[in-house]
Amino acid sequence: MPSSIKKYVDVILPLALPKLFTYSIPAELNEKIKLGMRVVVPFGKKKLYSAIAFNIHTNAPQGYVTKDILQNIDDEPIVLDTQLKFWEWISSYYMCSLGEVMKAALPSGLKMESDSYITKTENINIELTEQEVIVMHLLESKKRMSIKKITSETGIVNPLSIIKSLLAKNSITISEEIESDYQPKTETYLKLTKEYRNSHNLNKLLDDLNKAPAQQRVIIAMLSMSENPAKSFNVEVSKSEVLGKVDVSAGVITALAHKGILEQFQKNVSRLEQSDNGNADNSAELNASQVRAYNDIKKSFETKNVVLLHGVTSSGKTEIYIHLIAEAVEQGKQVLYLLPEIALTAQIIHRLRKVFGDKVGIYHSKYGDARRVEVYNGVLQQEPDDTHPAYSIILGVRSSIFLPFQNLGLIIVDEEHESTFKQMNPAPRYNARDAAVVLAQIHKAKVLLGTATPAIETYHNAQTGKFGLVELSERYREMELPKVNVVNLKEARQRKQMHSHFSAQLLSEIDETLKRNEQVILFQNRRGFSPYIECEECGWIPQCEHCDVTLTYHKHTNSLVCHYCGFTMNLPNQCMACGSHKLEPKGFGTEKVEDELKIFFPDAVIERIDLDTTRSRNSYERIISDFEEGKTNILIGTQMVTKGLDFDKVSLVGILNADNMLNFPDFRAFERSFQLMSQVSGRAGRKGRQGLVIIQTTQPTHPVIQQVVNHDYNDLYTQQMGERQAYLYPPFCRLLQISLKHKDKALLNDTANSFANALKHNLGEYVLGPETPTVSRVQGLYIMNILIKIPQKLQLNRVKELINYHIQNVKQQRNLYALVINVDVDPQ
Repeated sequence: MPSSIKKYVDVILPLALPKLFTYSIPAELNEKIKLGMRVVVPFGKKKLYSAIAFNIHTNAPQGYVTKDILQNIDDEPIVLDTQLKFWEWISSYYMCSLGEVMKAALPSGLKMESDSYITKTENINIELTEQEVIVMHLLESKKRMSIKKITSETGIVNPLSIIKSLLAKNSITISEEIESDYQPKTETYLKLTKEYRNSHNLNKLLDDLNKAPAQQRVIIAMLSMSENPAKSFNVEVSKSEVLGKVDVSAGVITALAHKGILEQFQKNVSRLEQSDNGNADNSAELNASQVRAYNDIKKSFETKNVVLLHGVTSSGKTEIYIHLIAEAVEQGKQVLYLLPEIALTAQIIHRLRKVFGDKVGIYHSKYGDARRVEVYNGVLQQEPDDTHPAYSIILGVRSSIFLPFQNLGLIIVDEEHESTFKQMNPAPRYNARDAAVVLAQIHKAKVLLGTATPAIETYHNAQTGKFGLVELSERYREMELPKVNVVNLKEARQRKQMHSHFSAQLLSEIDETLKRNEQVILFQNRRGFSPYIECEECGWIPQCEHCDVTLTYHKHTNSLVCHYCGFTMNLPNQCMACGSHKLEPKGFGTEKVEDELKIFFPDAVIERIDLDTTRSRNSYERIISDFEEGKTNILIGTQMVTKGLDFDKVSLVGILNADNMLNFPDFRAFERSFQLMSQVSGRAGRKGRQGLVIIQTTQPTHPVIQQVVNHDYNDLYTQQMGERQAYLYPPFCRLLQISLKHKDKALLNDTANSFANALKHNLGEYVLGPETPTVSRVQGLYIMNILIKIPQKLQLNRVKELINYHIQNVKQQRNLYALVINVDVDPQ
């Protein structure tokens, strides 16, 4: 019998709302609702949402009558207790709502909200406008349609006024329904009908089919695919597999179905690639240095929950990871292997699956949402089935930290220094590396951070004993670190040794490398053809209509593109200011490098890897695979080529312009420049001969350039720590940035100054700004930033409370309803 005690549930809605909402649980659902389940709740006047049950209690809210939850979507929780604890920490630390965490944490297919559905009535004897006729004609063929579907199929941008008019004329009705975007994938399967599921009738059938050999071959093929020969008549097999095994048409199977011999039915199947079981023997044997590092890591884990593996490029860190993963899996634990870039998964997944087979799952945004739902369910469940494998190991990018791990034992954060572990927009603006440490604490798991160029804060934590530290200073197979040559661009230009953007030395080395049938990587940290075009007569430069930035020229599409909001326009034929036809591209990006290299090396196969060439999931894998297999001679790329990729035949790396990185106005500029140049340099000479790196710069004596030449991370660390201590930057304080955005520039300035002054009243000199960022307007909104330094003597939570207090005061001002305030804790 249902419990007579009235129960209530606080739910998380997938909305940026600052609080939870309480609903009453109907008596018939009292025993069904559990924490972490999805429940359907009404919200507002008409909307329905799927919400997560966060807290069940018997405390009736005061001051209002609660609405009932309408139904439970799940029989068992899809969000575990450990996940809810983690969500709470993310929400609290990164100053966002639980609803925003929910939106980031769950695949879209598990988040549902109602859509408005339109149904045609029988009232047709009325006058309709032309657009109303279009909508009604569309409803003739369909019983009902969503407003989204009507918008897409009619091309009417805003059909709401038309729908409102049709409602008034009683020509349609409207209802709210909640549906999931996720639909299981189905496949046609075959089985023998009941009559033939015994040996006697089956043998007689096979004799009778001697006159129909094609049909007989289908039955024999099905029986041979049974895993239990003694009861092969019970086999259920995929129709496509049978057709692949037997050279017959689909009509043969249809004929068997018409005879009542075969039954065709739909079965849920997985969208995910299936691999074999893997083999532990496929893992490489560790050399002496790797064994020492492996043992040191295990020893450090006895006293430390987090260990930094500081290993030079090509020292074999991945093989150490594989041995640690194998040990964790053997103990029945789950492992999360975090990567900073989707492109890296293509290479590493092959190495992991050779050893661990289908125990490894991949999770990232290039997968379709239905596949992400299946991976999520595969982590959640303990045992595999036809629709979901059960994963022990997840290889993924930052969003993987939100998966429903039940027995997490180890988290590996590879290339831990990468800024791509930080989510920028929208909220939650979390750092997956830092959040992984907290996730591991919740699960009582261990964390291994690996990199050749640690973040300054991470190395500081290791030096002060907060983290364990293991050094791996030898390259695998005793390979030498690459030789680094620096080309002075000023001198090269004066001596007429520059050919477009390439020094004579770089072109000569590329030519020699190609003659040896070896490969080249060129790094230019800017995509597109040219950063901007300029009128030679009057100096006019095309600007984005919505952002305060110049438009980047993309030659392939002959267009000018804003890299902030996506605004695009065709390349103008003449200057829009003076009418001159002398429009010239200025500067250079990866597209221009590719274009010009084809002139210098017409016989070379050249590929480019940047955001423009890798928009689809398969494009990443194709470019990396072609280069790995030697089909490509020269690979040009942005930061994507710096991140842990392993290529056997790369002997030359060229950094085309180091100055862009060094001159960037940010306190992390030198650290990031060293990391980028060292990482891309590490791609050279990885297996075989010593590699060569050529850095083109106008500042050859710059300390960072010399640190890269000498492979001297310790010198960089010492220099950076001195500067950061003097000027109070991390790790000697925490940073918190508040961005205020509004379309009215004057109103924004006044509000930002008032906000900053209110904070300065409490925090004084630790509040910097407000100031206008380098890009002061994006998507039509002007931006002002306030930076807060939080030294160790200040309590972080107290500062957050103060900020939230002032944010609420600002939001209560009626003239500021359109003001956008974003808080970024630990900005990158």
